[in-house]
Amino acid sequence: MIDHSGISVGDFEHSKSFYEKALAPLNARLLATVPMKYTNGEKVIGFGKDNPTFWLNDGGAQKPPLHFAFKAETRGEVDAFYEAAIAAGGVCNGKPGLRPHYHEHYYGAFVLDPDGNNIEAVCHTPQ
Repeated sequence: MIDHSGISVGDFEHSKSFYEKALAPLNARLLATVPMKYTNGEKVIGFGKDNPTFWLNDGGAQKPPLHFAFKAETRGEVDAFYEAAIAAGGVCNGKPGLRPHYHEHYYGAFVLDPDGNNIEAVCHTPQ
């Protein structure tokens, strides 16, 4: 249903580095940099697998913080996302594990990004 989304960040270079590391285990990477002549002088980049679906811009930290869940193909990808995000400076907001109160096979991990946004990797398939 949602084609793409994005957030404003407080420290663009720090957030860029964080997301490059955190999203790599999900096979997502930096795919686009929009020339500043089209963005009123703001830095804008897009991450994704095949096309950019998650965008960052340097407009200041998002207020209030938001929640984004990134799809993982396997539970191992959820675990790797969590480890990479923590190693990149994220703050634990829920270790990897089953969340049966969402549904039987919901396996997710939650990390706060540098601006306090709650990011998650989630796998919906059985082990």
